[in-house]
Amino acid sequence: MSAALAPLRHSPFRHLLTGTTANLLGNGVAPIALAFAVLDATGSVSSLGLVVGARSLTGILFLLYGGVLADRLPRGPLLVGSSLVSAASQAVTAALVLAHSAAIPLLMLLAAVNGASSSCYQPAAQALLPQTVPGESRRAALALSRIAGNTATIAGAALGGVLVAAIGPGWGLALDALSFALAAASFTLVRVQVAPPSPSPGVIHELRVGWREFTSRSWVWVIVVAFCFLNAGLTASFTVLGPAVADTTPIGRTGWGLALAASSLGAVAGGVLSLRWRPRRAILVGCALMGLTATTPLLLALAPHTWLLVVANFVAGVGVEQAGVAWYSTLNEQIPEDRLARVYAYDDLGSYLALPLAQLAAGPAVLLLGLHATLYAAAALILLATMTMVATPSIRALAPKPAQPLPVSEDPVLG
Repeated sequence: MSAALAPLRHSPFRHLLTGTTANLLGNGVAPIALAFAVLDATGSVSSLGLVVGARSLTGILFLLYGGVLADRLPRGPLLVGSSLVSAASQAVTAALVLAHSAAIPLLMLLAAVNGASSSCYQPAAQALLPQTVPGESRRAALALSRIAGNTATIAGAALGGVLVAAIGPGWGLALDALSFALAAASFTLVRVQVAPPSPSPGVIHELRVGWREFTSRSWVWVIVVAFCFLNAGLTASFTVLGPAVADTTPIGRTGWGLALAASSLGAVAGGVLSLRWRPRRAILVGCALMGLTATTPLLLALAPHTWLLVVANFVAGVGVEQAGVAWYSTLNEQIPEDRLARVYAYDDLGSYLALPLAQLAAGPAVLLLGLHATLYAAAALILLATMTMVATPSIRALAPKPAQPLPVSEDPVLG
């Protein structure tokens, strides 16, 4: 088997890959199904915002605690528990929708439960992956995982649209519940050797330890802060400004959908490329390639043509995936394994905070500055964040460590 596919030799990785892919496939369906379920029940965009916001809020509030749990508890069983809670919450949501009993307060409560469970899932899954393969195969394992995840997300979104149109949103939510149950079944089969954690002096202490680990390396916190601003520019462009331009130009909604799909396909292609290509200064190259994403707001302002956006978004998607693989593989190399999930949690917190802030600020910015000026501002934000990362000495100097393989076992030791 080639080096690119070597991680598939290891059953812990195969089971983790199956579980995370099933999870992402269902979650590709869920946003479309939930949106139309709420709109069918209430006809209110405000009600939809309350339901979606409830999930986002609890996801953010519990994220750091999820990182602590993922560093203190066996990660495999934690993924099983998180997936089962998510399966149950989505199954109840689906039943309510199918029974036409979807009261908004109850949907908000179920969405909040789902958000809290996902806050444990994400850091645990990210930190468990490097434990499932030898050190020399970690980058390939990460690339394969991201290829499968991106593909599942694309397929899930397409499947969600078909299901909602053909048989209704309730069945889409039921499929999401089933995907979580399948993921839980796969996670029960993940077996890795792990050292038992030392006694914990408490959550606050654990968070402080994770914070010191996060802030002690300037390249880590500089990239997270820069991506917070970069993600704000991208989120505003893709979720608010882009649709506004599409509705007033020949791009139209179909053209904008093609542009978004091109970005996702570019990410899949970028994952395939990362299996074969690893520059020595991978993190520096990845940070620099993020500057390609500024082409989206610039083209929307200067040349709003569908074919240009499709090409630019595909190329930018390739670059984004190089940055993602470089970032996660470098964290896996540089951060101690028993603190990795907490660092991932701080990273995710920085990324997630940017999303609602950007979406809330985009509308007032358009009213104050105008649509074109806001697009230029979004592009400038992306480019300034990129240049900050590229100019940071610790990022420029960062090179990969020699691989230090962790023991990988087929024996039934839960991790």
